[in-house]
Amino acid sequence: MSRLIPMIGNSASIQNVFQLIEKIADSDSTVLITGESGTGKELIARSIHSLSHRKHESFIAINCAAIPADLLESELFGHVRGAFTGAIQNKAGRFELADGGTIFLDEIGDLAPLLQVKLLRVLQERSFEPVGGTKSIHVDVRVIAATNKNLTELVKKNLFREDLYYRLNVIPIEVPPLRERKEDIPLLLDHYIKTLNIRKNKKIQGVTDQALSALINYPWPGNIRELENLVERMVILKGEGVIDYADLPQPYRSSSSHPAEVSHAMLEPFVPHFQFPESGIDFNSVVDQFENHLLLMALEKTKWNRNQAAQLLGINRTTLVEKLKKKGLKPATSVVSQPKPQHHISSVLPDRTHQINIPQPDQNLEI
Repeated sequence: MSRLIPMIGNSASIQNVFQLIEKIADSDSTVLITGESGTGKELIARSIHSLSHRKHESFIAINCAAIPADLLESELFGHVRGAFTGAIQNKAGRFELADGGTIFLDEIGDLAPLLQVKLLRVLQERSFEPVGGTKSIHVDVRVIAATNKNLTELVKKNLFREDLYYRLNVIPIEVPPLRERKEDIPLLLDHYIKTLNIRKNKKIQGVTDQALSALINYPWPGNIRELENLVERMVILKGEGVIDYADLPQPYRSSSSHPAEVSHAMLEPFVPHFQFPESGIDFNSVVDQFENHLLLMALEKTKWNRNQAAQLLGINRTTLVEKLKKKGLKPATSVVSQPKPQHHISSVLPDRTHQINIPQPDQNLEI
């Protein structure tokens, strides 16, 4: 990772992004950043700006999807007094405010057709007229755009102008999703834990190998943003000590990476002397019986507490309930209703924790 780029990541895919940033940062070419939501596209745009000769000028960001179309034109290009009801004075738009610096147009795929035409002219001539104005305003601004949509598909559907697409796509940067750079998850976890310990005044020491394995195997549909929010939640709720597998919210524990791997030794208590009969077996029936046995063991161990039984089995509670209903499994008549368990927070410290030594990232941006 380059020391010049204030981001975190050692995977090959993100290192390629870092190298591209260094190559193009000091040019004035238009950049189009693509990637899923939460991958850190704005952080990349800010890094490009901070490494350019424009770094001492303004970095102006605007989300094109967050502002109604009838207001977005005024936000981008400004308006003159009397241009519309409520326009009681002249107002400078984002392009004018970014003069000399960089403007970041996030969610560019949601830009309305009429604004696409006006943006195309800005990219071609570096000039525009405010809403209701007749005098052109010339600006020296670098444009960086980003989207989580497939612009080539939008072009084919006539939802995005082809000429604007090519004007924006001078230097494309594709940001990999977190599931494609899983080797960066330990670094990001360490960074967020250290940062949040300071910000929230907590004392989290790290995560166990089992918890780390589950997080690495989780698909991360929300990418970096989801990871940051999860760490904040766990740091606040845990407060101190080591984050264990049991501390993870259910969706992260019910991934395919459940730490308990079934081995022959684990099965021996159930089928210690099993031998195939000469006539063979009914495989589905045997498997179904064995599944019933596991379900009942977990439920009896937890006195039919479905939440705890689901955790022992490494499945969702809803999955357990559906299986019980489908199989018609019910507690024995001798099992009476138990008093509601007292809710408490507990954790078992593991023998090993996952420790990573990296430079203090307090001043870093991270993707």
